Amino acid sequence: MNISLPEALKAHVDEQVASGSYGTSSEYVRELIRKDRDVKKLRMLLLEGGASEPDSTSNDAFFAQLKAQIASGDV
Repeated sequence: MNISLPEALKAHVDEQVASGSYGTSSEYVRELIRKDRDVKKLRMLLLEGGASEPDSTSNDAFFAQLKAQIASGDV
């Protein structure tokens, strides 16, 4: 697969590779594709969760317990 980029985008990719974060421009593009896929999956899960009925365990006591765990570092 060959991808043509405008000079400004090519320069950005080259900067990412030159910084040492990625070994090649292909690695950088693969990482962007993976992140895009993950964002789409997360968005789908959030929309599904938002459309679902609330769970009876999601009450004030449940969230208080979560806050306590976070505060104590047990999470």
